[in-house]
Amino acid sequence: MCGIVGYIGKTKAVDFVVDGLQSLEYRGYDSAGVSTIIDGQAVTTKQVGRVDALRVELESLSINKTAVAVGHTRWATHGIPSVNNAHPHFNSDKTIFVVHNGIIENYQELRTMLQSKGYSFVSETDTEVIPHLIDLNLKTEKSFQKAFEKTIEELDGAYAISALHVSEPDSLYVARLSSPLVIGVGDGEHFLASDATAIMDRTKKVIYLDDYEVAHITPDGLKIHNIRDAVQVQKEAELLDYDAEKAALGDYPNFMLKEIHEAPQTIQSAIRGRIKPEANTVKLGGLDNVMEQLQFIDRIVIVACGTSYYAGLVGEYLIEEIAGIPVEVQLASEFKYRNEPFSRSTALLAISQSGETADTIAALKKVESYGVLRLGIVNAVGSTIARMTDAGVYCHAGPEQSVASTKAFIAQVTVLTEIALNLSEGRTPLYKPLMKELQALPDKVKQIFESDGDIEKLAHKYKDYVDFLFIGRKYGYPCALEGALKLKEISYIHAEGYSAGEMKHGPLAMIDKQFPTFAIATDGELLEKTVSNIEEIRARKGKVVAIATQGNKSVAKVAGDVIYIPETLEQTQPLLIAIVMQLFSYHVAMAKGHNVDRPRNLAKSVTVE
Repeated sequence: MCGIVGYIGKTKAVDFVVDGLQSLEYRGYDSAGVSTIIDGQAVTTKQVGRVDALRVELESLSINKTAVAVGHTRWATHGIPSVNNAHPHFNSDKTIFVVHNGIIENYQELRTMLQSKGYSFVSETDTEVIPHLIDLNLKTEKSFQKAFEKTIEELDGAYAISALHVSEPDSLYVARLSSPLVIGVGDGEHFLASDATAIMDRTKKVIYLDDYEVAHITPDGLKIHNIRDAVQVQKEAELLDYDAEKAALGDYPNFMLKEIHEAPQTIQSAIRGRIKPEANTVKLGGLDNVMEQLQFIDRIVIVACGTSYYAGLVGEYLIEEIAGIPVEVQLASEFKYRNEPFSRSTALLAISQSGETADTIAALKKVESYGVLRLGIVNAVGSTIARMTDAGVYCHAGPEQSVASTKAFIAQVTVLTEIALNLSEGRTPLYKPLMKELQALPDKVKQIFESDGDIEKLAHKYKDYVDFLFIGRKYGYPCALEGALKLKEISYIHAEGYSAGEMKHGPLAMIDKQFPTFAIATDGELLEKTVSNIEEIRARKGKVVAIATQGNKSVAKVAGDVIYIPETLEQTQPLLIAIVMQLFSYHVAMAKGHNVDRPRNLAKSVTVE
């Protein structure tokens, strides 16, 4: 979603900010802008569309020697994409400039109050109240910092905010509540970003702001004030664990295909040092400090959104079958508003690729006072969820640039398998076979890539259909949900995921020769039932594409088209099924001429509710 980048230091502030904004393009946005200060005057440039157009306009202004700048990429929440609605926003005399991620929930009330005092608005956004409110508070406060802090205290909602004032060209002011913000530390310079990706090539030393913290940043230092507790905060810089080369496109035409093909390394990275068949152990260092508490856990609630939610559904089957612990999976956006019994013997497990998903963060905040164990599965080291939870397991999948998550799902399901094994303490007969199979999976994924040409041909065959049904049973059911999501995300084809056993309870009404079905029919105890469901579809002239296990002849007799995966345990089938569905969706979208990395209306990191 929206991205913030800022710089204060020596020179070429605008160059750095624009480069940073471009590195955040994967998050999704519809407009972009930059503000800087030159000789006591503010210069603001805003554009609807891509950062490239903004760069061209800024280059024509020859302002690359400025030493302070803030920039923003906007994903529309309040108001259509337009120059007026793009950030930065400013006060009436254009002396205060603000960029903002999040949502100000009381902006209508503040807007009405400010209009009654003579302030006029040029945008439809919630953000524009902030510079006007700072301006108002500056009339009664002794310093810009005091006015900024008073303004922050008057805002309700979620935010990451950075502000500039023309009278202080050597200062950046920032604040955070439930929206990510990181400060990079350099030599006589500081960098600001809502996503560490934007500052990686300039520094690996960072300071993370926490909720209710306000920072005053100068080239040579920063001071952090917690406005809720009214105390100064001292923080040491942390070292980022990030390989910028892994975020490069290389020889691939787009990031989605690159990240699908990184699945073997993704699985390998997730199990390296954790799965130890020779010692008959599954070692998860991130859970070491809570192992004693985990002995008393009799229920796990998984909260997540989107693809992470579907990974959680696979995890529900895994943990219940392997570890024998009851699991409930809830959408984080619903969990926050539920009023349910929650005992201290329940653990909350939050899953998020970015570690900054607003609804999942809200779910964790909801149980802060419950005294329950909070666990996390995240990919981004140092992210908000990683720091909020009591313990957790990193995915180690490396950066994921494409909006539609691929390798993150693979990593999350791999980690959930490891957690299930770890919690089982070796009591399940699946313990050794699963450890062995996890080690074998990278090579089996590579076998699927060898049949990519066949998958692409099928994608071209089905690309012009406007509806699709995905079905599966047991482990195949959450895979069907994820498969439908992938297809609709990047191809814009209407797709639904359903349990195959529910076909008679409604979905059959939709089936005809124009409504194809993608059936997950891999080997398992429920395969015969899935084959019967496929027969029901065929009887209604529905076309069927099936995923089956190599060597199985029965599925080909009932499905029009079949894609085969290598033989594997039923519990690890989702990791291979997912690759097939990702490739199918990818090729459909490419055949339709869509931008697979930047699907319309979507954002990579969903930082607002």
